[in-house]
Amino acid sequence: MTKLVQIEEGKFLGYRRPDGKVGVRNHVLILPTITCATQTAKQITELVHGTVSFIHQHGCAQVGIDYEQTFRTYVGMGKNPNVYGVVVLGLGCETHQAKSVAAEIAKSGKPVITVSIQDYGGTLTSIAEGAKAATKLVQEASAQMKEWCDFSELIIGTECGGSDACSGLSANPAVGAVSDMIVENGGTSILAETTELIGAEHLLANRAKNDKVSKRVYEVITAMENRSIHMGVDIRTGNPSPGNIEGGLSSLEEKSLGAANKAGKSPLNEIIDYAEEPNEKGLVWMDTPGHDIEQLTGMVAGGAQVVLFTSGRGTPTGSPIAPVIKISTNTGMFDRMSENMDLNAGTIIEGKETVEEVGKRIFDEIGLVSSGKLTKAEILKQHDFGIWRIGPTF
Repeated sequence: MTKLVQIEEGKFLGYRRPDGKVGVRNHVLILPTITCATQTAKQITELVHGTVSFIHQHGCAQVGIDYEQTFRTYVGMGKNPNVYGVVVLGLGCETHQAKSVAAEIAKSGKPVITVSIQDYGGTLTSIAEGAKAATKLVQEASAQMKEWCDFSELIIGTECGGSDACSGLSANPAVGAVSDMIVENGGTSILAETTELIGAEHLLANRAKNDKVSKRVYEVITAMENRSIHMGVDIRTGNPSPGNIEGGLSSLEEKSLGAANKAGKSPLNEIIDYAEEPNEKGLVWMDTPGHDIEQLTGMVAGGAQVVLFTSGRGTPTGSPIAPVIKISTNTGMFDRMSENMDLNAGTIIEGKETVEEVGKRIFDEIGLVSSGKLTKAEILKQHDFGIWRIGPTF
């Protein structure tokens, strides 16, 4: 029988970065700043072991706050502690300039190299130069030793997708229990998906640490609802989704009451913008949409090293940067989609385990995954990425 690494509770083996933060992975990121460069980046990752990248359609013809949010997301992905070093790959003429993105990432102290397709004379030369740069960074990364770290250095992202009638009864409360344990250990837990907190906002406002945070709760909820009103539609025409309804959810408010359980019982310390790094430890709310990939990307860009993702319908979702631990709300789906789901909280529905017992299992799994155990999404190379656009393309 394989002997597993013995992990002390509340500890993990991580990679210390120059800025003092700790990563649970040691990736070299090939970061394309423009959609035109994504295929070149992909080819570099196919050549160089130890690199990751992502496909997207952003990086040009964006202005104002939409430009700023995309820029902040690029920088956040590069600065995430799970990344050892970055090759920033640009075309050359785009709005989001590779040199500007690289300069912001470099402030973290990690190695950053910039490659421009236009400056290097085309795709093939850029692949060669990018691969050379990546090879150097991967070899450096491979020599870094892990060290014992405390859970107080973790930022855990939480989300639910493909929710069903069991979500608010099993996996979400269990993640809430984990969230409280992370907070008790001095770490940070991010609650996201503002869309799916509509109808439960009063519960979170009542737990805000002060009046400023409480007021902000209602502001972000109102802003999210107003976005659909300005389009002339009711947000409830798309949420709950057909899969949610088939899974037994009757309304957005019912879905939100279940989703809010992921926040546990800790005080709400602050609300941050999309892809923004938390300023405080404890429970933090990131203002994101309900879209699974966009909220996942936002939390990882905000510094989350590990993400807990609950689902009642099942999902293959993963991140190129952070391990995503997927937790089933019911045993039937877990058995059917065991190749994608990591843990089963359906035992709560069956009366075999309590919420606290499943929460402890998830907490222990965080220690193992943070120390190197691969999640199903990592094994299957599920590198999902999507930025929440808040403006038109010009």
